[in-house]
Amino acid sequence: MKRPLLSGFVAIAVATILVVGLAARARRVSANMPVTSRHALPAGARLPGPADDPVDQVKVVRFARNPALVPPFLVPDLSGNVVSTASFHGKVVLLNFWATWCPPCRDEIPELIELAARYKDNLQIIGVSMDDAPADEVRKFAQEAGINYPVIMGSRELSGEYGGVPALPTAFVVNRDGRIVQKHVGLYPIEIYEAEVRALLGLPVRAAVETFEDTGQIFLKNASQATELPGVSFAGLTPDEKRAALKRMNSEKCTCGCGLTIAQCRINDTDCSTSKQLAEDIVNEIRSRNAPPPPSKAIRQ
Repeated sequence: MKRPLLSGFVAIAVATILVVGLAARARRVSANMPVTSRHALPAGARLPGPADDPVDQVKVVRFARNPALVPPFLVPDLSGNVVSTASFHGKVVLLNFWATWCPPCRDEIPELIELAARYKDNLQIIGVSMDDAPADEVRKFAQEAGINYPVIMGSRELSGEYGGVPALPTAFVVNRDGRIVQKHVGLYPIEIYEAEVRALLGLPVRAAVETFEDTGQIFLKNASQATELPGVSFAGLTPDEKRAALKRMNSEKCTCGCGLTIAQCRINDTDCSTSKQLAEDIVNEIRSRNAPPPPSKAIRQ
């Protein structure tokens, strides 16, 4: 459920907690973010069978070929130690946006702990808590969970620096040069993260490494560079008409309440029926406006 920060998602997050029997732990959502337990896999990847080596069963990892520098920050962690993006250089980094009230976030913590221990010299995991609870409560939770990586308190401003966090958990993968090469929204198999970490560290991995142009998949601001949009057909348009349609979709706002452009909403939330209809209306308008008039019928004498 990939949607920008909306108050309506408070209800979604709370409902998710109720379903899994964690109503007693529900809190007011700090940034009004939805929770997603989607176990998504990139193209070509599959979950391992009982006798498989899990990491070896990841067939493809994909990284942005035009990665942007990680937005800088300098903040204290829950222990009072300063965490700075300047210290990332030379290490692979997983910036994990999460919250204590988020069931999928809690599910992945033991695996992140194991991953942090396994690659402790070359991997830095940083938890960014989007809790509205006091830092002391988050610190207590982190201690009880045995979290072995720094946790900082997030904010709407911090998540905004990363183009907004559409759902929890969301993880940004940073290469050793301090550039964001991938973003994962939802609960992903830990084998995906490990294969990415190994590939970025130059360690043996059986997965093929592919690259893609970031046209909004990581930073929504890059949506203006997209030549295709999810669920939008430009069939019947000339190249110039298609460019005109994309220009409008990148300048006109979606009316679903997300605050994004139509193009950004299509990338951010492929299930949004509002942005899909608006995009179709634009294409149909341009197509009909430039369509040749129907041939006139000859009048018989």
